[in-house]
Amino acid sequence: MTSSQPRKSFEELYVELSEKIATGDTESGSVRLVQAGTHAIGKKIVEEAAEVWMAAEYQGKEALALEISQLIYHIQLLMHTHELSMQDVYKNL
Repeated sequence: MTSSQPRKSFEELYVELSEKIATGDTESGSVRLVQAGTHAIGKKIVEEAAEVWMAAEYQGKEALALEISQLIYHIQLLMHTHELSMQDVYKNL
């Protein structure tokens, strides 16, 4: 796989996180963060948003893409915490 090919889509990430969270495996960082709740995830979203901005300002496309992917991941964890589906979000786009 080349770096230009996606590892997974937004929807595939959502399904993967759904499956991890359903298992309740506390070895999973995703599960632990969802269990920690909105405050913990919100702090990560704020941190990642700042890193997106800084990457856009100073670090170039590759760093920006990485930071955006991490922001999307944390936003999806928040979606799961509040039982929001992809359709809940898409109807507002």
